[in-house]
Amino acid sequence: MPTKTMKAVRQHAFGGPDVLVYENAPMPDVKAGEVLVRVHAASLNPPDWYLRDGFSSLPPEWRPQGSFPIILGTDISGVVESVADDGTGFSAGDEVYAMVRFPEGMFGDSRGHAHYVSVPASHLAMRPTKIGHAQAAGAPMSLLTAWQFLVDLGHDEPNPLQPHRHEPVPLEGKTVVVNGAAGGVGHFMLQVAKLRGAHVIAVASARHEALLRDLGADEFIDYTRTKPEDVLSDVDLVIDAVGGAGAARFLKTIKPGGALFPVNPLGFAGGDEAKERNITVSAAQVRSSGAQLAELVPLLDDGSIRVVIDSTYPLADARKAHERAASGHIQGKIVLTVE
Repeated sequence: MPTKTMKAVRQHAFGGPDVLVYENAPMPDVKAGEVLVRVHAASLNPPDWYLRDGFSSLPPEWRPQGSFPIILGTDISGVVESVADDGTGFSAGDEVYAMVRFPEGMFGDSRGHAHYVSVPASHLAMRPTKIGHAQAAGAPMSLLTAWQFLVDLGHDEPNPLQPHRHEPVPLEGKTVVVNGAAGGVGHFMLQVAKLRGAHVIAVASARHEALLRDLGADEFIDYTRTKPEDVLSDVDLVIDAVGGAGAARFLKTIKPGGALFPVNPLGFAGGDEAKERNITVSAAQVRSSGAQLAELVPLLDDGSIRVVIDSTYPLADARKAHERAASGHIQGKIVLTVE
């Protein structure tokens, strides 16, 4: 029997956006506990461009192993095409969204930058109906990151980023700084912190100020004119959505007993200073959770949390989407649409 095919964006080697090829690919198999979804939209996240170039910034022992060709894409919104025979709680025709197989399927095993994707039912939720597929696809990874950092980790899996379990901290009445507040994760961090009762100071470049104030920022710092670490003091929590080695500069701005949450903790070298200042430094490894996505649907439907779209591209133009990501200064999420 001939193998059924679909269109997908695949790569056969690591490299820049030019390695992405829109081509025919085998339709994914639907195994026990899985659902086949016809993709209407998929978003682009940092792990997509990191994997595309082989995670060259990670230590060799942390780089995922697998074989080519691979399909990128964790975040999807679409319609259930079929379900496994063992029953999944979903039916053909259901409109759904998901973060697919993250981090366990990081090497592109049946992912979302394609016309169809197989999704473990536990990673899937009925999508918000008051927003479109493009916005729904923009939510999963970035919003789950914010939710798992700030509200509920939602799992007990070991954290490869640190020896201890990440624990959210109380936010009501606290002063919270979000660095990189206009980005895919940052604009959700801002909204979730505000929703939980924090006084939020957003750090970004000036062109994002109007948007971030509209999303709920109480104060704004234009980092191109003012170094935030020079004007901030006595804050309860800094969420550094940029992260890396530069996150340590925020330690002096945090009160004793406060916390620093770098979304990307790799390269952070301020551990001794944090101990001296009695500051908790912690990061979460975001993990797929259909249950949490279902919990977030009412907040997306009533506008309590909004998905900001930076730009959209047809799936066939995935290279252009990756080029947009490489140019930086992203406002919200980059989304691929599937006709």
